[in-house]
Amino acid sequence: MNTTPHGRNARLRKPALAAISIAAIGGSALAPAQADAQTAPPDIKLKASKHRLKGDNIKVRGQVAGEPGQRVRIMTRKNRGWRTADSVTTGADGRFRTTVPARRLGRLHVRALGPNGSRSETRRVFVYRRAHASYYGPGLYGNKLACGGTLTPSTIGVANKSLPCGTPVRFHYRGRSVRARVIDRGPYAAGRVYDLTEATKRKLGFGSTGNVWATK
Repeated sequence: MNTTPHGRNARLRKPALAAISIAAIGGSALAPAQADAQTAPPDIKLKASKHRLKGDNIKVRGQVAGEPGQRVRIMTRKNRGWRTADSVTTGADGRFRTTVPARRLGRLHVRALGPNGSRSETRRVFVYRRAHASYYGPGLYGNKLACGGTLTPSTIGVANKSLPCGTPVRFHYRGRSVRARVIDRGPYAAGRVYDLTEATKRKLGFGSTGNVWATK
């Protein structure tokens, strides 16, 4: 009987068995992994206010694993590049808290940087202004929109007198948020900034007229 294939397989198995033996013994093969675990940067947990009016303070809090008294930088980014908004020291339980100002409308990114290059997840904060709004739709369905298309009961969008067509605006009202694009012109009643379509009004839980928070 020809035993050559079995012999070849036996020779091929020897290096794999040797590698398994080294790992099982727990020798130098595990040393790099153990070293990485010991020098890994501490994790940072971070929470930040999600909705704020322009001029208000954004509440930021979190916790850093490891020893107390660690220095943490709170970083913010609006469009390009991160900047240091504040620097805090962790307490005895590793927790920290601070506030940073909401200076510009729109979406703001917040994160924390700690020792040894550690960092938190990035949190999004939306900064708004108060804007007087109304809604439209019933009796106008089938009409052409100033930015193209036709108004229907399911159309999500807003009318505004000056923002370019297609401009996205986020609205916030009593705990609800919706993102809508400028699709039409108006409103033309004095003091009103936005006209919400009926579908947008329903998603936002808005009434007929009143103040909403808007990112533009």
